[in-house]
Amino acid sequence: MYPFSLDDERAYQAWRDRKLDNYPKHVREVIHSINNPSKITDIDKKTLSRTCKKTNIAIYKLSQDCTNLKENLVALARQFGLLNLDDNLCADQDKFSVLEDLGSERATYIPYTNKALNWHTDGYYNDAEHRIRAFLMHCVCPAKCGGDNSYLDSEIAYILLRDENPNYIKALMGASVMTIPANNDAGINIRPTQTGPVFFIDKLTQSLYMRYTARRKNIIWENNASVKNALSFLYEILQGNPYLFQYRLKAGEGVICNNILHNRTAYEDSAKDGEKRIFYRARFYNRIHDIKEDQVQDVVNQ
Repeated sequence: MYPFSLDDERAYQAWRDRKLDNYPKHVREVIHSINNPSKITDIDKKTLSRTCKKTNIAIYKLSQDCTNLKENLVALARQFGLLNLDDNLCADQDKFSVLEDLGSERATYIPYTNKALNWHTDGYYNDAEHRIRAFLMHCVCPAKCGGDNSYLDSEIAYILLRDENPNYIKALMGASVMTIPANNDAGINIRPTQTGPVFFIDKLTQSLYMRYTARRKNIIWENNASVKNALSFLYEILQGNPYLFQYRLKAGEGVICNNILHNRTAYEDSAKDGEKRIFYRARFYNRIHDIKEDQVQDVVNQ
């Protein structure tokens, strides 16, 4: 049975031991430099793949500026099996979201402001056909101050919850535990209501998937003590634990991950022209491939 089944404690403990064995203790352990993002070296490819397999996230640093940045980022993602881009509501013609402070123009959507972003996984409001399994976030220009990110591997969140009380997992795997109301704008139904669990096994990838948001508005949680207790402990975990990675991306740096938990602090832009915080975000329907030594060239040739 799956290690995530509450009925198979032996399988869970074996998976848990492998997961926590030599788990990185500092964010610097998941940061790797790469030269040409359109064709990174076999060694770098295996290193990033190994990091993602362990932690579901890697932070990359481009050692040099590159032209046609979006094309290069798509090429970088493809080398890890990320092929299917999500064309979301605020994406541009390249299916990238350009995250910057737009003031009142898109005040409804927090990523397009300089406000803090609470803990969440991307696309928690999407249907199964458009499930976000991975994303790439690239810093074009950082803010004058603030805009720091924190990341938590969703599998680690599962472990911390289950070790504390398996009933927390049972509650959060409920089929109707979390509901995101429909998105209606000026009478137009942009997105229907989405109801589902927080944790579940993604049938397509047979991996643990987490959909979650710490938002307080426009969300409906199942109203019972088990869910409330589970959410309360999850909130405690997100306030601080030994497995959190905290980092402020610099220009030319980015994150590639299997849509793990993340947040962002509020930030302040510079008054100087050309120094506004700008990030490129690409979301994918695939997970990052586990690239083995004999598979490296195959992935590049896809």
